[in-house]
Amino acid sequence: MQRLLRSGLPAYTEGGSTEFRDGATAGNARAGSSPAIGSFPQLPADAGKLLADRGLRIDDRHQPVTDMSAELERPLFIPIILGTARRGRRTEHAARFVFEQTKKRADIETELIDVCELPMRLDDAGEQMKDPKFSATIKRSDGLIIVTPEYNHGYPGLLKHALDMNLEEYLHKAVGICGVSAGLFGGARAIESLLPVMRELGLVTIFWDVTFGKVQKLFDEQGNLLDQSYVRRLDKFLNELVWMARVLRYGRETVPEVKME
Repeated sequence: MQRLLRSGLPAYTEGGSTEFRDGATAGNARAGSSPAIGSFPQLPADAGKLLADRGLRIDDRHQPVTDMSAELERPLFIPIILGTARRGRRTEHAARFVFEQTKKRADIETELIDVCELPMRLDDAGEQMKDPKFSATIKRSDGLIIVTPEYNHGYPGLLKHALDMNLEEYLHKAVGICGVSAGLFGGARAIESLLPVMRELGLVTIFWDVTFGKVQKLFDEQGNLLDQSYVRRLDKFLNELVWMARVLRYGRETVPEVKME
């Protein structure tokens, strides 16, 4: 094996040429080409020695997925976090719309987590105030959806307080963010402010967002959606989140961890 692909998936070597899982070689593969869908590369037999020569080692506890059809049919668990406790919050309408639409999908199992119902102390912060139930839910999840309002160009402090209760539970999982505001931008600034937080927590943010701008005109007082175009927008958002969550779940369960010696 001469090299590892940029994606982190291994290439094979026979007679000095790099060969991909689908049989293409480095000499005839097109730029940006990737293995065929459903044919996931596996580490070659000498991978351990090659990595050891570079001061690295692999964790061999992972097993390759052999039945990809069963893997794709296995639902993802993606809970939704409602990120504000403010009274009269219109963000709740958006969060419940996202929750109800997500529940309709056969490829996702979900539940709604309301930050105002989480037991959080205000005289402490971080993992030392971890709530066992919330932590177990995040640990079991394959990804997250965060629905956050924008208050004064930022996200709520209570949302950050809740997120900080966990750390390793988030690692290598997908996250999608929905923003809500009374203004035209639909919480876009709050979403942008959250991106470095997501990275530090070890979450992988998808590139598609849903922004609920002028939320007071999108839902009636009972929380019924008035603009049906959001059904299509959310579906596109969920499609991307499912794709990313599946890829990362495959990686967590199958691809060996590379560790420094």
